Amino acid sequence: MHALCYSQDPLPPIGQWREHLPYNSSIDLAAGNGKIFAATPYSLFTVELADNSVERLSRISGLSETGISTIYYDSADQQLLIAYSNSNLDILVKNKLVNIPDIKRDNIIGDKSIYNIYRSGTVYFLSTGLGIILIDAKRLELKDSWFIGNGGNQVRVNGFTSDANFYYAATAEGLKKADIRSSNLADPANWVLVNGIGSGAGPCQNVINLQGKIIVQKNDSLYLLNGNLFYTDSYSFVSCQLTENRIAVCERNNNGNSRVVFLNADGTIFRTLSSTSAVSFPRKAITYQGQPWVADQFAGLSHFNNGNNYENYSPNSPQAIGSGEMIVDHSMLYASSGAVNSSWNYQYNGDGLFIFNEGKWNNINRYRYSPMDTVLDLVCLSIDKRDNSLWAGSFGGGLLHVKQGPAFEIFKQGKLGAPAADPGSYRVAGLAFDSHQNLWISNFGSSQPLKVRKADGSWKNFSPPFSLTENAMAQLLIDDNDQKWIVSPLGNGLLCFDDRGSIDNTGDDRWRRYRSGTGNGNIPGTEVLCIAKDRNGFIWVGTNDGVAVIECPDRAFDATGCDALWPVVANGNFAGYLFKGQEVRSIQVDGANRKWIATQNGLFLVDATGEKLIDRYTEDNSPLLSNDVKKLALDGETGELFIATAKGLCSFRGTATEPAENSSGLLVFPNPVPAGYTGTIAIKGLAENSIVKITELNGRLVFQTKVLGGQAIWNGKNYNGQKIASGAYLVMVGKESGKTSVAGKIFFIAN
Repeated sequence: MHALCYSQDPLPPIGQWREHLPYNSSIDLAAGNGKIFAATPYSLFTVELADNSVERLSRISGLSETGISTIYYDSADQQLLIAYSNSNLDILVKNKLVNIPDIKRDNIIGDKSIYNIYRSGTVYFLSTGLGIILIDAKRLELKDSWFIGNGGNQVRVNGFTSDANFYYAATAEGLKKADIRSSNLADPANWVLVNGIGSGAGPCQNVINLQGKIIVQKNDSLYLLNGNLFYTDSYSFVSCQLTENRIAVCERNNNGNSRVVFLNADGTIFRTLSSTSAVSFPRKAITYQGQPWVADQFAGLSHFNNGNNYENYSPNSPQAIGSGEMIVDHSMLYASSGAVNSSWNYQYNGDGLFIFNEGKWNNINRYRYSPMDTVLDLVCLSIDKRDNSLWAGSFGGGLLHVKQGPAFEIFKQGKLGAPAADPGSYRVAGLAFDSHQNLWISNFGSSQPLKVRKADGSWKNFSPPFSLTENAMAQLLIDDNDQKWIVSPLGNGLLCFDDRGSIDNTGDDRWRRYRSGTGNGNIPGTEVLCIAKDRNGFIWVGTNDGVAVIECPDRAFDATGCDALWPVVANGNFAGYLFKGQEVRSIQVDGANRKWIATQNGLFLVDATGEKLIDRYTEDNSPLLSNDVKKLALDGETGELFIATAKGLCSFRGTATEPAENSSGLLVFPNPVPAGYTGTIAIKGLAENSIVKITELNGRLVFQTKVLGGQAIWNGKNYNGQKIASGAYLVMVGKESGKTSVAGKIFFIAN
């Protein structure tokens, strides 16, 4: 076995996107024109056989959707059909993408999923949950639809083929056939059920024309059209398909044993692939130029040579889509894969942790490291600045400490508490280090749900002086005064705790709960979902009904209180409360103190006060993978925002970075600016609130702007919108009210 590993795309230019989708699971494959095409549940990748190069194709690079159901390569016209789980259809013709959204857009109710694609003549026959959809292979447009269920109803069609006289459809009602010469095949009366296939009536899973023989899959056997058995064995079938005048059968039993069998036209076995990690759960298999290729649910794409020797083609990627917390430290992204449902019950997610550093992913999970076996649903993360080790909270499996190596420590009983109704469950739902390197822990459901592991390794427990439903504590945030802000789910609100600098002396501890209503905290909605601290020290609160801001966290325990304010944002000629009526799942603050907001309706960027909407990103106007945005994490050094959605992880490079102490470390990129460059030029490493001027060498002003956090951006044009001439230009930096000085140069290369 030889594994080939491919790193992620480089850091994108400002304003551009990149995807971070899983490529370790392949569900379908096709081949032609010297390429292998492999589909994952989220995207597609190709292997160029001439040089073994791998290309990733996703929504970010131009595909219409995220979530592929099946693919088909048409060698006659050299085009790839990509069917999505929502019934959208892309056709890749050389390097041009044609989208056919008709099935997706049709308002017909029913299962519109595409399960199989077959070509005959100039027509693609799509087997769907509705029936058979016909696509003109030359005009690349919808041609017809045939609903062939009993009585003209919808019926799931799993496979389709033809011979010289008939069309054959493997349906949930059995094998059906129709005369090719019929004038109206949209009439279900022209489709007749073929009896005598296997034992009794029942659904058929596929139908194949193998060198003139019609072969029907029914359950875990293959039959000839006359009812004679063609092939069966002791395994359960996953799939079967025609490949280079043979049938490839992917098989797996309940005990986990899997194999791929290639059958000759007489039903004898040509070759078997088994007893290898590349065939752990085979979904599809083909031969191309006589060589087997396997798409495996756990092992990606593999190419077999002699025997069970193989090469694995797996673009480097995270293990899964990521549904837990994400953090960035020193430009390294740490993502967790755990999840809870709306009732805060665990989901048995064992995909672990994903770490992204310098374009490569490292996955830490139970599939690679046995100590992770019991640490499921990792939902929160924190970095220990003393040794850069990672702490992760499992919702049910305790507290995980990952040190270099990696080496693992797991804390459960004796340190953490469990809910009375679930005594084996140690639920950690929030983590944060204070300024003294004490690790604070939300121990959800414990009788003392707030815990601290002090810098010396000793532990202490705390309980609020009021009752909380299920003793629910989740996300933790430490403010500029070392006060602990804690999200309390299940309608409990937002908590603030102050140990007043003395952990062991509990006599002076202070607690406050923020809920709805003036004088009671003034938090909108009934459920607090997230919190964030901005560059002013304000606490931003995301709820199931918009956003609130606590602008006086240092007065949280004053007698007069410190209620939250609701930002008001303009909307045309009207104004309204910020994100009123929407779930705000995650908030990130960039270097310019602007707020990135994750909602179920897309990604938003608002100004520092929340009173102006700067940008909105959706599936319709951007490469965002899904409008259902779950979590955000921001790399302040580069301005790259990582966005976890229901359909996977992607990132967008924003315009603001963290400000520098001064401008001595100024960096301009690209520099020199190449001929024909039309992207954004970034001037990075600037002090906050700086003014940047671009001038000619004689001092004539070309462009001026204000820094966003620690970075200024420029499109390379002057105030009249004209591209500037080639040559050298000065970068002048200073304060708004003071003198500017030369900080660097930008060179433009002639077109």
